[in-house]
Amino acid sequence: MTAEPTLLYDAPGPRARNLYRLLSVAVAVALGVVGYLVYRALDAKGQLTAEKWSPFTDSTSWTTYLLPGIRGTLIAAAISIVLALILGAVLGIARLSDHRVIRGTAGFIVELFRAIPVLILMIFAYQLFADYQVFKAKYLALAAVVTGLTLYNGSVIAEIVRAGIRSLPKGQTEAAKALGMRKSMIMRTILLPQAVTAMLPAIISQMVVALKDSALGYLIGYIEVVRSGQQLGSFYGNYLPALLVVAAIMIVLNSALTMLATRVEKRLRTGRRGKVSAVPVGGAAAAAPGIDITGD
Repeated sequence: MTAEPTLLYDAPGPRARNLYRLLSVAVAVALGVVGYLVYRALDAKGQLTAEKWSPFTDSTSWTTYLLPGIRGTLIAAAISIVLALILGAVLGIARLSDHRVIRGTAGFIVELFRAIPVLILMIFAYQLFADYQVFKAKYLALAAVVTGLTLYNGSVIAEIVRAGIRSLPKGQTEAAKALGMRKSMIMRTILLPQAVTAMLPAIISQMVVALKDSALGYLIGYIEVVRSGQQLGSFYGNYLPALLVVAAIMIVLNSALTMLATRVEKRLRTGRRGKVSAVPVGGAAAAAPGIDITGD
């Protein structure tokens, strides 16, 4: 059975296929050798012994370190995601404004906070809140983490919102204006409901980014899962197992968030299809008197 050519490249010949197989085997062998060397090095340091993993079977390790870290990660991520969605929607719609001042101001804010790294935003917010005593000491790190995540992710979501609305056919806006609808009503009732379903995959990806970036809060003293894992590893002297457990926890959290958001997306899409199919065929004709759809 020979491979068929595609639009992107020609089908490889027998010599090329043999070369690809040889390279695949060589890469697999190289990865196996590297994996074995890493295993030997870790085993020589005693990092793979059962003693290093035993702290994770003790409830104290979870109640003292990991569970408070997971709670801190979820709190920071949840607050920042909600605020970023609100900020992104406001800035995204403002960038489509007919007023140059509003459009320019929103564009400046978006480009500014998209260009600044999240960690710099967190450190700046932490120093600003501390100098002016905006928050109590116990909420200072949380406020800085949420501020940094909100500003950065809100700016990215604003671009997603703007692109999602602009991707819709212009004829819908023109028809709504011809019916005398105001721009705010067009945006609220026609454009946004359609754009949201198109934007959801990109928004879901940005929500996962916000959850992962919450780990940067450990640099300003915020108690989240990465910092908790490091503290546990320092206490028991099992850094590698602790970081592997933290990585597994983050994978579970990100997967759960992705599954939840994907389920919401499917329900929204299903609901929109149901509404469209529920419209009677004669509804369009009733809305436009004088048009005969029967062809007589």
